[in-house]
Amino acid sequence: MVWAVAAALLANVLYSTGFVLEKRALAGLPPLSAGRPGRAVLLLAGSPLWLGGAVALALGFAAQLAVYRVLPIAAAQGLFVTGLVLLLLLSSVVLGERLTAGERRGLAVIGVALLMMLASLHDGTEPIARTAPAGPLLALCLPTLALGLWLYGTAERRARRHGDRAAPTGVVYAVAIGLVYGVSSLAIKGVSGQLATAGPGGAVPALLRSPYPYLLLLTGACGLVLSQTALQRCRASLIVPVCTTVTCVFGVAGGTVAFGEPLPQDPLRLVLCLGGTALALAVVLTLPRHQTDRPAPEGNRR
Repeated sequence: MVWAVAAALLANVLYSTGFVLEKRALAGLPPLSAGRPGRAVLLLAGSPLWLGGAVALALGFAAQLAVYRVLPIAAAQGLFVTGLVLLLLLSSVVLGERLTAGERRGLAVIGVALLMMLASLHDGTEPIARTAPAGPLLALCLPTLALGLWLYGTAERRARRHGDRAAPTGVVYAVAIGLVYGVSSLAIKGVSGQLATAGPGGAVPALLRSPYPYLLLLTGACGLVLSQTALQRCRASLIVPVCTTVTCVFGVAGGTVAFGEPLPQDPLRLVLCLGGTALALAVVLTLPRHQTDRPAPEGNRR
C-alpha cells in the first residue's frame, strides 16, 4: 500500500510537470486546430520542450499503471487528484496564470469535494477487479466518448461564432477532455488488470482480444489533439483541474459500474463519496463558460 501511494504521488509530480512544460511550449507554436490533427501532431513533434513534457506524461502513465494493480479505481483516482495542488502552484509560478475570484472559489469547493472523496476511500479489504465484461464496458465508454467529442465541437463552434467578444474560459473544453480521459482511465485499469493476471507470454494475446488497448489508442489520439488545442487557448490552471475532476468522477462511477468494484459499505464513507461527487459536479456545471473582461489567450491572437 505504501509504495502504491508513493507511485501515485510520483505520477502527480510527472503529470503536473508535463502539463506545465507542454503549456510553455504551446505558447511558442502557431495556433493548433482540432480539425487538422495531422498538422497539430507535426507541430508538437517539432518542439523539444513539448516533447519533454510528453515524456514526463508518459512516465506518469507508467506510474499510474502500477497504482491500478494494487488499488481499486476509486482509491486510485482519489490519490491522483491530490496532484491539483502542485499543478496550480506550478501554473502560478512558472506560467504566471491568475484565476478570477469566482474561479478561485469554485476550485476551492472542488478541493473540498475531492477531499471528501479521498476520505471515503476503501480500507483495502474490498476486492480489486481486474477485468470488465466487454459489452457493459463498451456500452458505457462509447457514448461517453461521443459526448465528449460533441461537447468539444460545441465549444469550438461557440468560440468561432463569438470570437474575442466571448473568450472561452476552458470549462467546456475541460469537461469534454475529462470525459475522453475518463474513458482512458478505464482502459488503463483494464490493461493493468490484464498485465497483473496474465503471464508474460499470455499478456499480449489477452490484451489484443480485449477492448482495452483499442480504447486506449482511440482516447489517446483524441485526447492528445483536443487537450493540446485547448491548453494553447486557455489557462492550464483551469483546464487541468476541471478535466481532472470530470475524469475522477467518471472513473469512480465507471469503475463501479463496468468493473463491479463496490462503493464503500460504511454509511459515512458512502455519504462522503457520493456527496463529494455531487459537489464537484455542481461546481463544474456552474463555472462560467465564457468571459468578456479580458482579451483572448495568446494562442487565439496569433
